[in-house]
Amino acid sequence: MKILIAGAGEVGSHLAKLLSHEQQDVTIIDTDADHLAALDSNYNLLTVRGKPTAFSAIHDAGASDCDLFIAVTPFETNNITACAIAKSFGAKRTVARIDNYEYMIRDHREFFSRQGVNHLIYPEYFAAREIVSSLRRSWVRNWLEIHEGQLIVVGVKIRDNSLIEGKALKEIGRDHRFFHISAIKRNHETIIPRGNDIIRQGDIVYFTATSEDIDAIRAICGKKKSVIRKCLIMGGSRIAVRLYRLAGDAYKFKIIENDRDRCEWLAERCPNANIVHGDARDIDLLLEEGITEMDAFIALSDSSEANILACVTAKELGVRKTVAEVENTQFISEAENLNVGTIINKKLLASAQIFQIMLEADSESPKFMALADADVASIEARPGSKITRAAVKDLKLSHDMTIAGLIRGGKGMLVTGDTRIEPGDNVVVFCLAGSIHKIERLFT
Repeated sequence: MKILIAGAGEVGSHLAKLLSHEQQDVTIIDTDADHLAALDSNYNLLTVRGKPTAFSAIHDAGASDCDLFIAVTPFETNNITACAIAKSFGAKRTVARIDNYEYMIRDHREFFSRQGVNHLIYPEYFAAREIVSSLRRSWVRNWLEIHEGQLIVVGVKIRDNSLIEGKALKEIGRDHRFFHISAIKRNHETIIPRGNDIIRQGDIVYFTATSEDIDAIRAICGKKKSVIRKCLIMGGSRIAVRLYRLAGDAYKFKIIENDRDRCEWLAERCPNANIVHGDARDIDLLLEEGITEMDAFIALSDSSEANILACVTAKELGVRKTVAEVENTQFISEAENLNVGTIINKKLLASAQIFQIMLEADSESPKFMALADADVASIEARPGSKITRAAVKDLKLSHDMTIAGLIRGGKGMLVTGDTRIEPGDNVVVFCLAGSIHKIERLFT
């Protein structure tokens, strides 16, 4: 697939690296020579120096025959303009990053389509949605619903009170047939497990199951339900505002922000939240603002390190649920090992949307979850595709992927070696980073 990316900032560079690892034909456009040089010398891609909204740069990058044009500069107007230009040259599909929720409303979609924008991605909105999901289900690290909850993927941290800790997968499979253990995150690595792999304390285990069996998974993992009501937020970012608006009246929010002007801005946009001017890294301030009485602590400052350490502190002070925005992907594994609860990363959320579009999945609802070094996708099996030609055990799938479940006739079901996938099935696939192109070949 030929892909053009306009903007070599954090999101654009991250997407370029991921897509080049996926053996895609990637070209990135930006005015920053240093950013482009770093990408050009370290990754298998092409660079074009020029304004991402310039007709000449977009033309020279090859928009006339590109399959996917992605505009992810920091400015949404530039992204929409770049997509319109690329579409006029003949780009098949276009994606624009935005920061205005109003643009996401279904009634406005036709307007953007007329402008040449096929898809919109709003990472701050995706982040807020992930946080709301984590607050509703405080015992999980990750949660992905497929086909209105017919299949659910959950990531759970294993403690010494878990019934499966210390057991091999083949033993667990004999005793518990209502779920599929699809991946294990251990220290700094995600593995696709086999029968002899043993679940260890500290692992983050990814289960696939139908909705009626989720409570049973919670029980064998030794987790308890807890209701989240009072939330303390560190940092009045755009994610914090979108979280406040998305959550409605379900939670009582207190936001600590160290910029006074920003506090006034927050007070206008979050009228029912308690806005506090101060530094949330100050333990005395946290105690003064009642952190020991909070159900959740959400760290959304622009410093990954500060967010991680603040969540560790909140845990030590007795807060049950913590959420940290960790934009430095190199810190994600460390944060997980330090028992920081749910990790939010806008670049991973954006890449999940891009991969969903690449796989031509319906972008109305999440069908893709990007982890730091692995991906979870739900994709439809096409007639005549390789995935439909034999039982799963006879497909000779590579060791960097596994099929966890499928939706057939609107119902979720787990997959065994004897399962034969049929055209029209929506199949849940786990794969390690760099394997999406293999999924494309299997399913299309």
